[in-house]
Amino acid sequence: MTMHIELAPLISLGAGIGILVFPKLLNYIVAGYLIALGVLGLMGQGF
Repeated sequence: MTMHIELAPLISLGAGIGILVFPKLLNYIVAGYLIALGVLGLMGQGF
């Protein structure tokens, strides 16, 4: 049995937890999330 995990939900979960624990990191987390989505989108791994 193979388990397939999507990347976007994991990134979103990590960002949400990070914001709850360290609210001042919100700008960096959002920027990192957007950069990751952009890079993955350019590589053809669109969501």
